[in-house]
Amino acid sequence: MSEVTYRPGDSDERPWGRWRVLDVGPGFAVKRITVAPGGILSLQLHRHRAEHWFVAAGTARVTLGEREFEVPAGGHVDVPVGTAHRVANPGREPLELIEVQHGERLDEADIVRLEDRYGRK
Repeated sequence: MSEVTYRPGDSDERPWGRWRVLDVGPGFAVKRITVAPGGILSLQLHRHRAEHWFVAAGTARVTLGEREFEVPAGGHVDVPVGTAHRVANPGREPLELIEVQHGERLDEADIVRLEDRYGRK
């Protein structure tokens, strides 16, 4: 049985931008993530969920395991459970991502920060 603690409308401001939950269901959650120009999320992994990112606007600089690459608007990335990852916005406009989380436990507590520019380890 999956545990989803998010609710539609949940949101948070972060040093790099913000996120808002668009929808939830059994074993999934959908977020809109806005990364400010120059913003970068922590290098992190999740023990209980996989993620699928769709780049709606801007260009994402993605770290996935040992690889780093850019994903333009219209592109997407799959992040397997347990894989170190992060996204950054190298552009001058906000980066907009749609993130679909899928797994047995979906909440903010399932973040293992490995590195963080903003000192949130």
